Amino acid sequence: MDGLGNWPVFNSDVTLETAQDTLAEAELSDGLPIVPPTQQRLEAMLVGASDPASSHGLIPPLFGELTNAAVAYNCVLAGCVPGALPVVLTAATACLDDSFNLLGLATTTGTPAIATIVHGPVAETFGMNADVNCLAPGNRSNATLGRAISLVLRNIAGMRTGAGDMATMGQPGKYGFCFPEGCDSTFPLFHVRRGLQADDSAVTVLGVSGTAEVLPSQETGNWDNPEAVLNPVALMMRAALVAGGGARKPDRGEQVLLLPPELAGLIAQRGWDLEQIQSYLFDSSDLVGSGPVAASPSDIHVIVTGGPGIKMTVLPPWGGGTRTITRRLITP
Repeated sequence: MDGLGNWPVFNSDVTLETAQDTLAEAELSDGLPIVPPTQQRLEAMLVGASDPASSHGLIPPLFGELTNAAVAYNCVLAGCVPGALPVVLTAATACLDDSFNLLGLATTTGTPAIATIVHGPVAETFGMNADVNCLAPGNRSNATLGRAISLVLRNIAGMRTGAGDMATMGQPGKYGFCFPEGCDSTFPLFHVRRGLQADDSAVTVLGVSGTAEVLPSQETGNWDNPEAVLNPVALMMRAALVAGGGARKPDRGEQVLLLPPELAGLIAQRGWDLEQIQSYLFDSSDLVGSGPVAASPSDIHVIVTGGPGIKMTVLPPWGGGTRTITRRLITP
């Protein structure tokens, strides 16, 4: 098939063991079992796409070509259902934005992984999990879309261990890191804040150093107010900024907070809107010391997702410098 180069395409009767060995020898495996790419599976993944060889650009660090067929091939490897190609391709092309700094993210000796947030109707179409355990195993679309994006970065971009990827230790998020924004209407949806419509499907890519759990402060036993919820968030953001080297840079960049619906509702019930949350975290320099945690209040991104409970997650940005990029879903 055009657009694949010399990547192997198997007959439908290939054994799983043979396919695994062949793909490993071709350096197309991430180490986990993979779905054999057959002609039938590739054609099903490319339904609705234009010319399989159509290119969407060269992707660093080794500047492989993002063709429809190559991205579809990695969607098959990851176990995605047909129809996944636009989500994975949109995420990959979003990584080409200069301010995302994929070359830096890919080649650093640090730990960053590429995380993807899916917004709008496409998340529901794929039955993605924005509820309990949304960052963890258990949902096929969350898992396989995240894995497909990571395989694209590995097999097309060239982020292979010891070659394009020079991480000293890396992190498990490199196997796949994808989840949807929730449908909670307490605050404006993130892709709407980025200028899109609520019924647009979109993805956001982030270069993150990991995840950090944060709980509301319970020092006084009274945590059900915005300040008690947000003070530990500011401390975590500051700690991650210092530990990851971002505090040394004049541009403090962005911060991302995943807020469960229960806490979003509590904060809103106390009369706080999104802008007040952002301003409070930005103005928390007296609490955390040494200046603000982001370049501006609007650079503190609050995403409502997850299930019941009061546990929040901060996604510390890579300290080397990166910006979140949001793109409307494209047609291959």
